[in-house]
Formats: sequence, structure tokens, C-alpha cells
Amino acid sequence: MSDAAVATTLFGVFMVATVGLGLLAVRGKGKGGGLTEWSVGGRSLGAVFIWVLMAGEGYTSFSYLGAAGWGYNFGAPVLYVVAYMSCGYAVGYVVGPMLWAYARQHGLVSITDMVAHRFGRPWLGAGVAILVTVFLLPYIQLQLTGMGVVVSTISYGSISLNWAYFIGFVVTTAFVVVSGLRGSAWVSVLKDLLVIVTLAFLALYVPVHYFDGYGDFLGRLVDEKSAWLTLPGSGGSPYGEGWFATTTFLNALTVVIFPTTVAGYLGARSADGLRRNAMWLPAYNILLFVPMLLGMAALFVVPGLTGAGSNLALFELVVDSLPAWGVGVIGVAAALSSIVPMAVFMLVIGTMWGSSVLSLVPRWRESSQAQKAGSQVVVVLAGSLALVLTYAAPNTLVRLSLISYEGMAQLVPMLLVGLVWRRLSLVGALSGLAVGVAVVCGLVFGGHDPVLGMNAGIVALAANLAVTLVVTYVCPADRDERPDGDVLARDPLDEPDGVPV
Repeated sequence: MSDAAVATTLFGVFMVATVGLGLLAVRGKGKGGGLTEWSVGGRSLGAVFIWVLMAGEGYTSFSYLGAAGWGYNFGAPVLYVVAYMSCGYAVGYVVGPMLWAYARQHGLVSITDMVAHRFGRPWLGAGVAILVTVFLLPYIQLQLTGMGVVVSTISYGSISLNWAYFIGFVVTTAFVVVSGLRGSAWVSVLKDLLVIVTLAFLALYVPVHYFDGYGDFLGRLVDEKSAWLTLPGSGGSPYGEGWFATTTFLNALTVVIFPTTVAGYLGARSADGLRRNAMWLPAYNILLFVPMLLGMAALFVVPGLTGAGSNLALFELVVDSLPAWGVGVIGVAAALSSIVPMAVFMLVIGTMWGSSVLSLVPRWRESSQAQKAGSQVVVVLAGSLALVLTYAAPNTLVRLSLISYEGMAQLVPMLLVGLVWRRLSLVGALSGLAVGVAVVCGLVFGGHDPVLGMNAGIVALAANLAVTLVVTYVCPADRDERPDGDVLARDPLDEPDGVPV
């Protein structure tokens, strides 16, 4: 068999196994479980499944492609990924159990449900669902693009990028529709095993194969590419100390309210399990150093990669030096690193629309099964839209990806501040959100990110918070007769059953 046939056959077998594992995960559970079972695994996932699911959210195709590409292009600035994720886990140690308890107490399944319940306005959840969908679609495009690049590369070019995008869409859509969050957690176990094994192998193999060991590799890096080892990195990049610090801070706050992160929180069996996960999850970040370092190793092996071609830095090393079956195994690990997070992104979009938008229609509101069916239709539509945009507007992907995290950050005051401060008014939260989104879009699309050496999102968040506080204090407080226990979130640490009453 040719190299392409070996690698693609191996890939095909694993993709069939992935969908099969998703079906096995929900056997006897998902069919009649309604929206809660499909979207948050019936709130019954144990510590191991939650650990691999939430760890997998931070380890996507970006880790194989983007992290290596950033290491290749800039060097040290890419370490912001490790910094913000580790800080985000620390924030999640406090925030995760609070969100889990709030959702469990009130029967909620998404952040849009939480916002609607906090302010007592169902239409608010629908509006936030639409806004969040705009910010999440670029992530689905990113994962589709990443998986397409992987499939095309491991087939040695025999599968075109267009067909590779379509394959990624079909596999992921079929997987998420039939398996929901529980299936994603099961496949995360397979994905993590492959990721750990392949990256551990590459961390040892590449330096020995190309440089006779780490000593020679690191010596050359210090002598010839020293700019890659300090901020702001190579080529006079704008990603200096100020950008690094503000991006780490902003993303650490944002990642704990990211809908996919919250889906992991809500799927947990207990708040204590979330705390244990928050302590152990940073250990997973050690793996991220491998593609970053190997991206810099590619500087000496395949110099001259530019633009999007730099994202192939790691795979250029793999295809150049490994047999076809090895290329196939690493390609499967990278593909699963796209499928699992892409599935969860699609899942949360469907869940938000099912629980917050479709539920505004009376006949949908009365049936959890109807909401689940509607959510699954939304998943297919969202995936199809992302696929069409991947074909029709690839440049839009790059620009939208810049505002995704910065845009999601603008929900921090409405959600996190709102759940701990009763005085926060609806008009204040909406005013701040509108200002924050407008500022971040203006800065990013105007080519001013970073701005004054800082992440544009942090500037927008500061404006958002200032407007939120001023309007809240100037305008009359909302009239809400519900007690604090029904409106605010509390840490369930001292509650006997882990849920505030």
C-alpha cells in the first residue's frame, strides 16, 4: 500500500471507532434523557471524565498547529496559552462550584439560562445565546480548518482541503448529535491517551533525530535564535510584556465563563470533584510545551515557512521523518483534538438555543425531548454555517478569531458580577455589554489590537465594567421580590449536600 493509503486507512478506522464510542457511551441513557442528559450528561459525570473533558477543551488542533506555528513565528509569546490556562484553573476553583450549584439548584443547563434566571428575563437568555453563537462560530471554523489541514497532510495531499473540511464536518456533526456531552467525555479518554503518547514520543524523537539530542538543539536555539526566547519574540512582534500580562489576565477570567467550560462544570457529579480537577488540570499544560518547542525546532529543519504555512511546522517534521503508520497515528491524535472541542462547541450552541431561544415558544417549552430535538437541528445548522464560511470566507476566520475571546470577555460583568452582587441592574449590565462589544470590535477591526501594548479585550472590559457600575448606581435598582438564595450564586462548600438551599 502507498503511504497515503496506510495513513488514511488508519485515520478512517479511528473515525468510525469514534462515532461508535459515542453511541456506546449513551447506550440506554441518552435516548429518553431529554436535553439535560444530552447537553450536560445528566449531571452525573465522575472526576475522571470531567478531568479529561475539561483538559481536552484546552487541547485542540491549535495545540498541534497553532502553538507550533506561533513557536515557529514568534517564540516566547506563545507561552501565554500555558499562563492563562493555569491561572484560569485557579479562578475556576472558586467559580466552577458556584456555577455548578446555581445551575443544579434551578435546573439550568447553560450560561444563557443563568443570565435569564438571574435577571428574571427569558428574552435576555435568547439575546445572549445569539451573541455567544456569533463568538463561538469562529472556533468551530478554526477546528474545521485545523482538522482539514491535518487530514490533507496525513494523506500526503491525496485528499484535498475542501474534502477534508467536509469529512471533519460530517464526522463531528454525526458524533455530537448522537452522543452529546457524555460521548465527548468518553472519546476524550481515547484522545488524551493518544495525545500523551504521541507528544511524549515526539518530544524525545525529534531532538534526537534532527539534532543528536536536546543539548545540540537548545545550544543552536540560544546561539542562532535567541530572539525567540524572550518577549516580545522574533521579528519585532507586538506581543510584549504588557500584552502577555493583560492577555493572561483577560483569558483567565474569560475561560471560566466560556460556554464549553461551563458545560464541563455542569456535567460534574459534585462540586468537590470540580475543585479536585482545578488542582490537577494545570499538570496537563506540560504537554503544551512540546508543540511550542518543536515549532522552534522546525526553524532549523524547514526554514522559510510563512503565513498559514507556519501552522504546518510540526507536521512537516512528522511527515518528513516518520513512516506512514506513524504519520497516521499522530494525525488521528490531532484530528481527535479537533473533534472533541468542536463537538462541545456545537453542543453548547445547540443547548443554548434549545433552552433559551426555542423555549420561548410554548410548545417547545413544555417538552425537554422537543428542546433536545430542536437543539440537535441547531447543531447541524451551526456546523453547516461554519462549513460554508470555511469555504467562502477563510479570511473572515482569521479576523473573527481575534475577537472571540475578547468578545466573550464582555459577558464577565453580566454573569460573574451579577451572580454575586444583587444591586447590579439589568440596564447597567446591558449598557456595559453594549459598550464592551462595540469597543472591542472597533479596536480589533480597526487594526488596534494590541492597543498601547495591551490586549484590546482588556481595554474593552474596563470600559464595560465602568459603564456597568455607573449606570447601575445612577438608575433605580431592579424590582425583584425573589430572595437572595434564588438570585445569587453561593459557594456550596459548607452545604451538606453541596447545593445551596
